Amino acid sequence: MCMTSKVYFASVFAKKSADAPINKISTLWEMAGFGALFKKNDFVAVKCHFGEQGNTAFVAPVYLRRVIDMLHHGGQRPFLTDANTLYHGKRANAVDHLMTAQFHGFTPYTVNAPVIIADGLNGRDHVCVPIKGRHFKSVKIGSAAVHADGMISVAHVKGHMLAGYGGAIKNIGMGLGSRAGKQQMHSDVRPKIITGKCKKCGRCGRHCPEGAISLVGDVMKIDEKRCVGCGECVQNCYERAIAINWETDNKVFQEKMVEYFSGAVKDKPVGYYNFVVNVSPDCDCMDFCGAYIVPDIGILASLDPIAIDKASIDLINAQRGIKGSAIGEMTKEGDDKIKAIEGHGIDWEHQLTYAEEMGLGSRKYELIRL
Repeated sequence: MCMTSKVYFASVFAKKSADAPINKISTLWEMAGFGALFKKNDFVAVKCHFGEQGNTAFVAPVYLRRVIDMLHHGGQRPFLTDANTLYHGKRANAVDHLMTAQFHGFTPYTVNAPVIIADGLNGRDHVCVPIKGRHFKSVKIGSAAVHADGMISVAHVKGHMLAGYGGAIKNIGMGLGSRAGKQQMHSDVRPKIITGKCKKCGRCGRHCPEGAISLVGDVMKIDEKRCVGCGECVQNCYERAIAINWETDNKVFQEKMVEYFSGAVKDKPVGYYNFVVNVSPDCDCMDFCGAYIVPDIGILASLDPIAIDKASIDLINAQRGIKGSAIGEMTKEGDDKIKAIEGHGIDWEHQLTYAEEMGLGSRKYELIRL
């Protein structure tokens, strides 16, 4: 029988400075017991997302600064980290990644800690961590994260084109996989072009990191031998003319992501923050930000990654959608807003079920409000 995990919740509502969300980070830290996780002089990786250039939904540096301050107070040696991306963008190598982080305000001067790209200059600096998974016996995790003594996850909860949503599990599982690891996770995803919808604009090809999409005669085609399954074409097709067989591909993708998560957190203490604000329908990896689907809700903290993700999605689905956003207009209080994103109908809870099977936490939780 699964145990009930504690998830601590602070609303964004405030009437005085003491109630400001940034101050609630410290309160959540104490309530969740994060301070007891680490020893003096421990290297602690603070896993966040620096946002793709053009995106504004990511968790702001000012919030990361408060997390860093709590670690300094405990005598730890914190650093912000993320791993390079599989797709071409402004975070595919450490040079561009660091410049993007600085562009978005993540600097030692603002957050009082260095930024270290977990898998190095070109995404090849990883450690093969042994695990016992359905798909992998070892996973390729960015070395800086592996060598850290502990970790704090600061996740922005939002929609995601393949996982349904991104929270604590995706922040670490997908986020800390090296570029080779990310390719392993995506390898079963096989998009198909719906010829009748395709306008042959070529946008999908321009965003494909492997150059696997081109106009052949009068039809756009995907070279399956070159496709790595990153899903960029699906997200960047404005006509929704590229589809994935979610029933067969998506659950495997989620399971692989969970297995990578298990390797990234193996043998180290981890605390989890989930920011349920700026809830966009798309990942922070996109170079734009779609209309938010629900009002800002709050910040959660827990020692259980499954419980905090389940609580976050439950809070989102309980909300009334924002008028003017596609999801807000088509859903009501209590509707599954994550499943409604882009009409994909992704079984987002599968990642939680599989993570529970792997013994990584519990879907049963007690929500404790500040």
